[in-house]
Amino acid sequence: MLILKLAYRNLIGAGLKTWLKAAVLSFSYVIIVWHYGLLTGMFKQAARVMIDDEIAGGQYWHSNYDPYDPLTLDDSHGVIPAKIKDLINAGKATPVLIRQAAIFPGGRIQSVLLKGIAPAQKILNIPTTKLDREEDILPVLIGKRMAKSNSLKTGDYILIRWRDARGTFDAVEGKIAEIMNTYVPAIDSGNLWIPVKDMQKMTCLEDEATMVIVERDLTGQADLPGWKFRDLDFLLKDINDIVKSKKISGSIMYSILILLAMIAIFDTQILSIFRRRKEIGTLMALGMTRLKVITLFTAEGALIGVLAAVVAAVYGTPLLWLSATKGLSFPQETIEDFGMAIPATLFPSYTAGLVLGTVILIMAVTTVVSYLPTRKISKLKPTDALKGKMS
Repeated sequence: MLILKLAYRNLIGAGLKTWLKAAVLSFSYVIIVWHYGLLTGMFKQAARVMIDDEIAGGQYWHSNYDPYDPLTLDDSHGVIPAKIKDLINAGKATPVLIRQAAIFPGGRIQSVLLKGIAPAQKILNIPTTKLDREEDILPVLIGKRMAKSNSLKTGDYILIRWRDARGTFDAVEGKIAEIMNTYVPAIDSGNLWIPVKDMQKMTCLEDEATMVIVERDLTGQADLPGWKFRDLDFLLKDINDIVKSKKISGSIMYSILILLAMIAIFDTQILSIFRRRKEIGTLMALGMTRLKVITLFTAEGALIGVLAAVVAAVYGTPLLWLSATKGLSFPQETIEDFGMAIPATLFPSYTAGLVLGTVILIMAVTTVVSYLPTRKISKLKPTDALKGKMS
């Protein structure tokens, strides 16, 4: 306790030098917590949006279905098993039938995925109720990205061509019933949604589906013959991988910030030992052991980490609170090109574990860096120190 008090008095006595070092180190605290909080918040928002608009509690996939291989779509359909049908009839699941198709906006051809879904479903948070037929023409639901890239708006008519299960090409004119506002590219770009009953009739695939999406409470479902259940861990793996890669790249920046701060502390400790050699000799002559002198200088370095945490809390807390409550807004074009289901305004997520872990990490590194220069004291003779010499 006496050594800590002496170390504290020495730091306060150093005045501006101590506060400059604390201010530089506090910058590392704030940047690390803010950036990790931003990535964590981004993952949570992306996962929440995907669960709401695309995956719900999980999906049953036909065994041949591969979303990354469009060539599998011709064979990625099958009769829905009785167990899954019971879920559909109870309103706890909704079937989706997917086929390749083509549209002709502005006289040009574009490949799309034609997806059939039940207009009355309540599993996904997308406006499928707009697909209820109010006239003879086929209603079509698209996303804002799809509408923007093809210059489409609500009420426009569009020609759709597809090939049915027998290999026969057919075409129909559809009407844009609604343009949904979703942040999930997988259900927006290059996707047309129509009523599943019409889709099954058009493709000669009565009572068949490519996937069945279950509600959020029905997690952990078992595989069925010809159908594989994909849980949230599987369906959110891409987002997890992206966030992990971002955290790894961010760690490089953290390392540079910490390295710069540690170099400053290391150099300061060496200079302090050289400048205070007479003080060291006096302390040793008065009976303080070399170990206690080393502990004193190490404690001074560790206390810089504590002061840096206090300084960071003073100006970092309101900044982090403001970013967490107001969010960080980005241009819509930037978000759309990012390739993830994230909204235009990101809200960082800070946890006690994140803050505490950052503080412990930086303080541990600071203590180690403070100790390294003090090893020279173990070789110092009290008589030489009193004369102002360093061995």
